[in-house]
Amino acid sequence: MRAKMRLMGFRGAAVKPLNEEAAAELGAELLGEAIVFGVGGLCLYLEYSRQGGQARRREEEQAAALRDLGEQLERLRGEMEALAARLPPPHGPSHAPDGPNPAPHAPNH
Repeated sequence: MRAKMRLMGFRGAAVKPLNEEAAAELGAELLGEAIVFGVGGLCLYLEYSRQGGQARRREEEQAAALRDLGEQLERLRGEMEALAARLPPPHGPSHAPDGPNPAPHAPNH
């Protein structure tokens, strides 16, 4: 009873001794509430840690995907440089016209 009174905010209040049956009932009620709060707190903690684990796995997957993309980019850069090295150098401006061929002018008669 003293513990319950302290939990309710009553400090130093005089409590009459309870008979054995009332004390057992009050103790069982207090123990039941403590178990319910303990199980609830444990469920909250387990859910929090599960969510944290999922977030870590998601971050690790994203980091792995980013690394793979970086590796693919580097490989493609290397292939592009190798292909560019195999191309012949461009010859002057007469090699490839800059625009479409102009149509020949027809004589006006």
